[in-house]
Amino acid sequence: MRRPHASNRVDSNTTDQHKMDPTIKLHTHTHTLSTRSIKSKIATSVTLIVLLSCYYLFESKTKSSSKKYGIIIDGGSTGTRIHVFGYRVGSGGKTVFDFEEGALRVSPGLSAYAEDPGGAGGSVEELVEFGKGRVPRELWGETEVRLMATAGVRLLDLEVQDQILNECRRVLRKSGFKFQDSWASVITGSDEGLYAWVIANYALGALGGDPLETSGIIELGGASAQVTFVSTEPVPPEFSRTFKFGNISYNIYSHSFLQLGQNAALEALRESLVSEDHHLAAESLEKVIFMDPCTPKGYSRVVESWKLSPGSLTEKNRVVSTLHSRGNFSECRSAAFSLLQKGKERCSYQHCHIGSIFVPKLQGKFLATENFFHTSKFFGLDQRAFLLNLMIAGEQFCGEDWSRLKKKHRSFKDEDLALYCFSAAYIVALLHDSLGIAIDDQRIEFANQAGNIPLDWALGAFILHTNAALTCKSTLTVL
Repeated sequence: MRRPHASNRVDSNTTDQHKMDPTIKLHTHTHTLSTRSIKSKIATSVTLIVLLSCYYLFESKTKSSSKKYGIIIDGGSTGTRIHVFGYRVGSGGKTVFDFEEGALRVSPGLSAYAEDPGGAGGSVEELVEFGKGRVPRELWGETEVRLMATAGVRLLDLEVQDQILNECRRVLRKSGFKFQDSWASVITGSDEGLYAWVIANYALGALGGDPLETSGIIELGGASAQVTFVSTEPVPPEFSRTFKFGNISYNIYSHSFLQLGQNAALEALRESLVSEDHHLAAESLEKVIFMDPCTPKGYSRVVESWKLSPGSLTEKNRVVSTLHSRGNFSECRSAAFSLLQKGKERCSYQHCHIGSIFVPKLQGKFLATENFFHTSKFFGLDQRAFLLNLMIAGEQFCGEDWSRLKKKHRSFKDEDLALYCFSAAYIVALLHDSLGIAIDDQRIEFANQAGNIPLDWALGAFILHTNAALTCKSTLTVL
């Protein structure tokens, strides 16, 4: 699904709405992180995270009250967001965080510039200007800026990834902020999941205690889904991460399911509907109509695709397919489940709950974030609502007439509104049908924050890359 190269800005100065509770204090000990080899086209070594020194802490002793800043640019699949963070290191090594000095999101995501890498640099340049407005000019040179691209860019060929990153590096080098080329990279899905797990359990005060009392994270992004949690089962090394906090080691399962994010999965499902069980005629243009169970009744859309002509290896026919909806939640859920189980026959592990990928039995409590939360919020569900409640809401929505839905949700664009039928069915197929979470299980919480801290992996990345207090014994106070 090609996105237009238009830049849509969403300026969210969230200093007030996400201001941290000053009563929250997280006591930390010596913090180290080790990883096993992760198979990835571009490896972002998390070992680098723990090679932090006490430089920032020692430097701060001479000017303990001065405020410092850090910047993380999140190169997501549907948009790129800059996060500007502030912190102070006071006497005694106490670090006070302001996690959101400000944030700005532009769209489309970096992956949309695959055929125009220069455009990626232009979108980052806009974000850099925003960052300059949030950080005092005299501190630009000591404020680190890091760009971390995620699943959307991971889907691209390595050569295209490098072209996009090089354009971004060009902009960041001349930004005035502190930057090294290695600080602009495509992070692994495993790292993304680990960052999210760290910030969630950091916010909940669970680090330093019983590993089985931590909360797992299940993220549903646009291009990928991540599952990260402490497991007592033996985990194959390619899925295993070890996180050490003080004297406690956390053996973590972490994996990113590329192309199984909400948007990518919907696109794959629609393509399967268009290409399934039909034969092209000899004409250069053919019109085909297909029934789509994943959109509300009365909604239709046109999909264009190119197919090889019969008997030809070079000549292509353009197929204009119209997807007519029949709004059937059960059929949509079944189609989503089939998509999630694709390739299962190649499973070489004891457990393959999603395709041919190993997933151990889920243990403990879980926070379901990103599109899990957005979908539950759209349907007006409580954060601790059962999957059963989502099933009921999804069935009603999918079966509703499109004209009525439009009147009820006038502020939504057609494509965005229609998505919620698929989203509800896909979540049930993923969490219940694939991962085995009961429809009345109380362990799942649909959330976008924990302990007043937003559940954004960029916050975990900021802490692990910037905060030297995690490697020096200290007390952290979160604003």
